[in-house]
Amino acid sequence: MLKRVFVAPDPGRLRLRFAARAVLGIGSAVVVCGLAGHSLVGAVTGGLAALLALFTVTDATVRGQAVTTALLPVVGLPVLAAAAGLHHHPVARDLAFLAVVGAGVYARRWGPRGHSLGVFAFMTFFVAQFLHATAGQLPELCAAVLLSVLTAAAVRFGLWCYERQLPPAAVPTPPAGTGLARVTTRQAVQATAGSAFALVVGQLVSGQRWYWAVGATWWIFVNTASRGETLVRGFRRVLGTVIGIALGLLVAVPLHGAPLATAVLVAASVFGIFYTAAVSYTWMMLWVTLLAELLYGLLGVLSPGLLALRLAETGVGALGAVLAVLFVLPVTTHTTTDAWIQRALRCVHACTAEAAARLAGDETADPARRVTELEQLLGRVRLSVAPLVHPLNPVLARKRRARRVLALLDDCAREIRGLVAVAADPEASHDARLAAACWRVEAAVGALTEGGAGRITHPAEPPADPALAHLHSLERALADLAEPLRPPPGAGLVA
Repeated sequence: MLKRVFVAPDPGRLRLRFAARAVLGIGSAVVVCGLAGHSLVGAVTGGLAALLALFTVTDATVRGQAVTTALLPVVGLPVLAAAAGLHHHPVARDLAFLAVVGAGVYARRWGPRGHSLGVFAFMTFFVAQFLHATAGQLPELCAAVLLSVLTAAAVRFGLWCYERQLPPAAVPTPPAGTGLARVTTRQAVQATAGSAFALVVGQLVSGQRWYWAVGATWWIFVNTASRGETLVRGFRRVLGTVIGIALGLLVAVPLHGAPLATAVLVAASVFGIFYTAAVSYTWMMLWVTLLAELLYGLLGVLSPGLLALRLAETGVGALGAVLAVLFVLPVTTHTTTDAWIQRALRCVHACTAEAAARLAGDETADPARRVTELEQLLGRVRLSVAPLVHPLNPVLARKRRARRVLALLDDCAREIRGLVAVAADPEASHDARLAAACWRVEAAVGALTEGGAGRITHPAEPPADPALAHLHSLERALADLAEPLRPPPGAGLVA
């Protein structure tokens, strides 16, 4: 866990810039709320709204990000009004919360924008519970949300929009389907069922802090697509919460809400959330937990007993998520992994074809764009396969096969990058053997994705030509994939 954070590569210092801009944007939003005369509750609401605006919006283009950011208050303010208005009506409040959970997860079917708006809607309702917001506070809270989202947008799209210098990110869409065959639909049902369990049991544990359990269930479902992914994420959430609570006992509790020291640590926690999110969910949860503890310290209610209660509620939420993914319309790890591996292999072929076309003199061919897409798909494959290679997975044969598949897919990506680099050389010439090699790659990908892995043969000795050498190595990696991807009867690609 330590290695993943401190040794993880950060090309272009993107994670560093992402985290530094978050501190600047959220800090500016809180200052603006303070200058506008908002209370501490209003400033906290605004700061959390700015955090969500900077964290959850992940559209492929800057223009798309700006549109999604503008839509956040459109979705969030009605939810905030409902949450505050139902504060004194527990049954209606709980039903509304579950409706927001289901709609927020279901919205993921519309891609990154739907995901962002769903998260913002859920967190707006959650923050209202966190702050025990009432209808009388609604004007101030709505103003704080609007001011903070506007301030965060000014920082992100005006003061420091480093994304303008980057190529548009390729965002893989989830596997298609209709009705209950669609993963997002099944997950919406699962998340609602798990949250209902967490809500009921969480209220039995604490009538005031029950929303922690619902929040734990919700966030375990974020960015997961299978039973295994959800179980691993639940484990990591609990682990990060435990470590964060231990750190809070050493740091946050002794502060007693001292303003200056707390403000510094809040900034450090925000930086930690944004910097570690891409590489370690456990670390991110550690910082989220510490941030919550510091905010409770500012509100004057932090105590060791409250931290113990948070741990208990997190356990309830994790249990709700586990029960939901195991017994409510389960989506198996094998099914999800199969789909992402097949998409990655088809992208390997597309990259090869684009590079070959470029070498043949087609100026419109753009293999670099395909490489970016391949990297995104391989990241999704790693996330999907994570439950199979997790240290707690007791099935060693399955773990070895999964690791072998990941290693060979990484080999494919490396050779594709080398081939694209050769194709980008203006002096590179077309060789008639390229067409034959690309045809063999296409045939190998077809065999791997259509259940014909046994038909793949290893290529002959590598040629001296650089492009052909990369294609040869790619063929060999695809041929080697035939063995670990050859599933037992009735199993998936990574059984």
